[in-house]
Amino acid sequence: MTEHPNSHGRQRTAQVRQSAVPAPEPGRARAVADEPEGTRRAESPALDRLPGHDGPEPALPRPAREPGAAASAPRARARGEAHPEPGAPRRAMPRPGGPEAAADGPERPASGGADGPGDGGAGKGPAGTTGGERLRFVGAATRRIARGIDLDEIVLGLCRATVPTFADAILVYLRDPLPVGDERPVGPVVLRLRRTDQLPEHVRGPEDPDAPQERAEPVPDLAGAAAERCEVRIGGPLAEVLRGVRPVFGDSSAARAALPELLGDEQDVPDRQRTILAPLRGRRRVIGAAVFIRRADRPAFEGDDLLVAAQLATHTALGVDKAVLYGREVYIADELQRTMLPDSLPQPTGVRLASRYLPAAETARVGGDWYDAIPLPGNRVALVVGDVMGHSMTSAAIMGQLRTTAQTLAGLDLPPAEVLHHLDEQAQRLGSDRMATCLYAVYDPVAHRIVIANAGHPPPILLHRGGRAEVLRVPPGAPIGVGGVDFEAVELDAPAGATLLLYTDGLVESRIRDVWTGIEQLRERLIDTARLTGPNPPPLEPLCDEVLGMLGPGDRDDDIALLAARFEGIAPSDVAYWFLDPRPQTAGQARRLARRALTRWGLEELTDSVELLVSEVVTNAVRYAERPVTLRLLRTDVLRCEVGDDVPQLPRLRQARPSDEGGRGLYLVNKLARRWGATRLSTGKVVWFELALPGHAR
Repeated sequence: MTEHPNSHGRQRTAQVRQSAVPAPEPGRARAVADEPEGTRRAESPALDRLPGHDGPEPALPRPAREPGAAASAPRARARGEAHPEPGAPRRAMPRPGGPEAAADGPERPASGGADGPGDGGAGKGPAGTTGGERLRFVGAATRRIARGIDLDEIVLGLCRATVPTFADAILVYLRDPLPVGDERPVGPVVLRLRRTDQLPEHVRGPEDPDAPQERAEPVPDLAGAAAERCEVRIGGPLAEVLRGVRPVFGDSSAARAALPELLGDEQDVPDRQRTILAPLRGRRRVIGAAVFIRRADRPAFEGDDLLVAAQLATHTALGVDKAVLYGREVYIADELQRTMLPDSLPQPTGVRLASRYLPAAETARVGGDWYDAIPLPGNRVALVVGDVMGHSMTSAAIMGQLRTTAQTLAGLDLPPAEVLHHLDEQAQRLGSDRMATCLYAVYDPVAHRIVIANAGHPPPILLHRGGRAEVLRVPPGAPIGVGGVDFEAVELDAPAGATLLLYTDGLVESRIRDVWTGIEQLRERLIDTARLTGPNPPPLEPLCDEVLGMLGPGDRDDDIALLAARFEGIAPSDVAYWFLDPRPQTAGQARRLARRALTRWGLEELTDSVELLVSEVVTNAVRYAERPVTLRLLRTDVLRCEVGDDVPQLPRLRQARPSDEGGRGLYLVNKLARRWGATRLSTGKVVWFELALPGHAR
């Protein structure tokens, strides 16, 4: 092919035009591209008294270009290559384990990795790297910082990414307390030292202590010398540096005045450009500061290192902002779940209770599973376990409403099937897609019986005293929220020493097993646990731990609620029960019957108090009742008296006037009884009071 005669002229013209275009600053194009979305490289000079500011940021100082830089430098740096000086051999590509690997990897190099002072020419980055390697270091460091999900992980990521690749020591200060979201802090700005990191002592200086060469100047012990707390003075030098947002060298006039305020007057920092003070600015305000330090035997920081420090500070500040918001969400979720579940279980007479709750995962700490134990009249107790679909804030909110509804219905002493019917209606009122399963049981320690109704929930398991475990045959029913479904209740024996286990499907169902396989495994687990204690039933708390121990890796797909009830019952010899006709003589008859029962139990010391209180309560019941009145005395850890009638209106304590002939009965009960109360039943009401037993009878 014949070469065009003007081709050489065009090439020379292109070279002249290309050489006339100034080369960009080393690492600037990539550094700007690596800025996270939503950050601004501009800030206003006013910081709104330091808590926050908005507006354009003054441009960072442009570092000086190397003289004689080739026109191909922009393309070479864009490819991550260093442009060699004229006549110099081409620099090799970075080897694995270079600065970017040190920033992104979990291990630190065994030595400081700093080049000698003679290698600190312009265009070199961390540890004497080129501009391209500096950009790769920034990318690796920001990835490591972004991996953190809480404050400690993010700050640790910054420290491990920068020491020793970018600096020999680092101090990270954060505001105390850290503002959350849009809230505006009140009071002075306080910075507290969150973390320090520096090269260990064995990597400083020469490896051989007997070597003739001079040892390197060590970095001060920052953890012990730096101030733990700093109150930023409004209008002071530190406030001015933080208000400016951009990093500054330690030898600048602003930093020389600000560093003593931040680190303390006793803290010495290396001279010249071996210290960088970088404000940490979040989305709306400055939230801290980072100090990067290099020792004397290492090349000083350069202008491009200010860009690196700005990138590290920006990513760290945004990560801290997100971590604070995430921590607030976790706190709200924990508080919501904690308030939705009982703080502690009651300990009614005749039954012992234990419970466990496990969230689906650390990232999903709220769910729709709940359990409850509600004392009822007559020493009975209602046992409830439910599961709302999903494990989210919405599920927890619906669960709280259903749990409150169940407690209200239990206070009315409705039958279990009726309770589930009303819960089904409540779920439909909450929304068309509000589905839940629930199991409601009422245990009577006097009759040693239990009544159970089920709404689509896994069946309970009864562990007998001898070690036999059986899955109770309870009609499954439809889930709550379906509507138009009748619920059926069954009444079963509840022998003393037996343990009833109520649970949610998260315990027995997962991706690797179906629900019935899990129920059978749970039953076998209970048998194996009971075999360890022989004829005696296993303790409740260790039993719950053993049950949760059946969960293996991959078995936690849903949150878990577990409620265990050990039936102890009340012996028939400790119960006295009578039916009394509503006649004027009934009060005297009730006093005589109570006196005989106390004599049989050896509680003659309580005779006067019991006769007086029984007479007052029975008289009030006989006055309005139309059907026989019931009187029951129970001797447990206290003496409990219950009087029932067919009138639903509850008595109220009131202050009788001097001219009133009545209204003082409940006043006497309130003064003499240890506790008293009134509960509405489906057939009327029960008024009860308790008296403490004498010391010899406890």
